[in-house]
Amino acid sequence: MSTFGSAFRVTTYGESHCKSVGCIIDGVPPGLALSEQDIQVQLTRRRPGQSKLTTPRNEQDSVAIQSGCEFGYTLGTPICLTVQNQDQRPHDYSETDFFPRPSHADWTYLQKYGVKASSGGGRSSARETIGRVAAGAVAEKYLAEVHGVEIVAFVSGVGPIEMAGDGAELHALLAEITRAEVDKTLVRCPDAAAGARMQDEIMACSQEKNSTGGTVTCVMRNVPAGLGEPCFDKLEAKLAHAMLSIPATKGFEIGSGFRGTQLRGSEHNDPFVADGRGGLRTTSNHSGGIQGGISNGETIYFRVAFKPPATISQDQQTATYAGEDGTLAARGRHDPCVVPRAVPIVEAMAALTVMDALLVQNGRAATRARLAPVPAELKGIKPV
Repeated sequence: MSTFGSAFRVTTYGESHCKSVGCIIDGVPPGLALSEQDIQVQLTRRRPGQSKLTTPRNEQDSVAIQSGCEFGYTLGTPICLTVQNQDQRPHDYSETDFFPRPSHADWTYLQKYGVKASSGGGRSSARETIGRVAAGAVAEKYLAEVHGVEIVAFVSGVGPIEMAGDGAELHALLAEITRAEVDKTLVRCPDAAAGARMQDEIMACSQEKNSTGGTVTCVMRNVPAGLGEPCFDKLEAKLAHAMLSIPATKGFEIGSGFRGTQLRGSEHNDPFVADGRGGLRTTSNHSGGIQGGISNGETIYFRVAFKPPATISQDQQTATYAGEDGTLAARGRHDPCVVPRAVPIVEAMAALTVMDALLVQNGRAATRARLAPVPAELKGIKPV
């Protein structure tokens, strides 16, 4: 459906060419200082028309808080956030009255609902992600203020070009990378040399009226331990759900991911050591900050794969809705590669996932705190 989360619930609304898009957020804690500028920062990073690498559709994506706040603070009641669609050109999509676009959602939406949006991608359009990014900014503000959580995503691959670095080099980057560093290049790759090649690849696709895919890597620092709900709502499962709900995604891996399958268990295991504060931490982090579906307090990192955008401006031999062979000459304004603009979307969905898990865990901890302490022998911990 159009709602994500259980304790921190976000419902997005709107199509690519309707009057407005946005979201309603339920479960925001009361008393959080919140302004439209807190939200606008991420929407501006996501908006179209921000560089020569993106669609030329010129939307300012200015957000308005409609409810749930007074005098700059949240009330604990539902927050409605809206963004007006302004640079609309529905006539650019008249061809889709006859042809379903290859690898787009025109045909599947028609099969599901018996009707589809007549212009753009409707709910399958990236315009829908505006509500996600707006809600994610709210979640992220709470996470940062209360727990010091830092979420940074960056482009790690475009087409055949990937950032160099693995192992210790990668973990050093994940420990220090900031959004300011990410935004230094148009492609949002912190490796300047690789970023330049990625930019050339995207520009070449644009000139060819074609498209290319890529990968986004995301790191979350200072996430509290204990988040995640075994067995079916493991934290990495919720993150995978969140990321694969983003338009154009085709893959998700966390921690060592598929490369970890090439290691022996003795190489892959993350040994524990004392953290100096009465707890434990791990000396390595192949687990990606999650073990048994529960956050362990280490850095969480994962990677998301995005396919080439389906809508391209080349003539394509395909079939009409009636099954007749024909040539689709698509018009409109499209990203030749979505990954530079996907960066804040990935960050938003990461924030929403962690915020929801945190509120669930806080409810459990508050309920448990009202009971007598659990006897030591029931904790399953014995001195050596």
